[in-house]
Amino acid sequence: MIKHGGDLLQIARRYGGEIDQWVDLSTGVSPYTYPVSDLPISVWNQLPQENDGLEVAAKNYYQSPEEPLAVAGSQAAIMLLPDTVKQFRGGRTGVVALPKVGYKEHQHAWCKNRSGSEIDAWEVIWYDDRLSSEQIKQCDVVVIINPNNPTGYQCDVDYLLTIHHELAQKNGILIVDEAFIDIHPEKSLLSVINDLKNLIVLRSIGKFFGLAGARVGFLFATEPLKNNVAERLGPWTVTGPSRWVVKHALVDHEWQNKASKKIEKASSRLKTLLSHYLTSDFEGTALFTTVYVENAPYLHDKLCQNQVFTRLCDENNAVRFGLPANVFQWDKLESALVAINQDMEPL
Repeated sequence: MIKHGGDLLQIARRYGGEIDQWVDLSTGVSPYTYPVSDLPISVWNQLPQENDGLEVAAKNYYQSPEEPLAVAGSQAAIMLLPDTVKQFRGGRTGVVALPKVGYKEHQHAWCKNRSGSEIDAWEVIWYDDRLSSEQIKQCDVVVIINPNNPTGYQCDVDYLLTIHHELAQKNGILIVDEAFIDIHPEKSLLSVINDLKNLIVLRSIGKFFGLAGARVGFLFATEPLKNNVAERLGPWTVTGPSRWVVKHALVDHEWQNKASKKIEKASSRLKTLLSHYLTSDFEGTALFTTVYVENAPYLHDKLCQNQVFTRLCDENNAVRFGLPANVFQWDKLESALVAINQDMEPL
């Protein structure tokens, strides 16, 4: 099981301290959660209903040419993509390009089966931030995390369109995970493309809307691909209460505009604060800042000793900071950074 941060109870038990004294910056989820009002009793009493307007709201919010498939977080779809793509391509997947650094569940889904043994049904090639022209020509399937988590690297739309066109010529598929792109919707591939053929786009409600606990995401693709995933997931993959909350969040444009401004302001403040205490290279998105240091595990451990929980990146070369939620969390983070600087050489 891959660790992604967020298990604050376990960390607090390991390092000690009351849970309400901890600051959890480990997930990159917005601290400005969409306000959930009282839910009608019917969404608890009835089975989830698919014709409740959620998919229409998602189509409009994401500026997609078609309605998506609602899933229990984009993670639910990621695990099924290898078999879905293989079937779409007639049983032969071909060559799959994966980012060397990025959300590890994509690598896990494509490189290992459920029992953990290697899959040899397709060849995997690895790329850094961008694929070369030669790599694109070799590939039948390309997986891109845009913007990348945790590096924050973002591909421009023209580059993505070029890859999509190249793959479509040989019935290949481009998969784009846009979980962290909400702050800049104009940079989403969905905002410029008119045909979803040979394309899968994943979106997440958890990050921008601060509704990670609702477990809702969307898969945008053509009907055959959506139906394939839906059949594998089975009925009622998203709960009725989650559907109700997310539908209201997607149509609340006033809240979305205010949240975007808050996130941008907090992001700028976080980068300023970190740069004052950590002399390191920074990358990231509006929702998180990734700090590259030689002794990242030590920094992560020291922060935990000061009851600040961050994300130690999988390569052990960086620590990712999410946005603090309030005055207490901002002060706690700064106090921890001050204490660390007193104990060690500047990072």
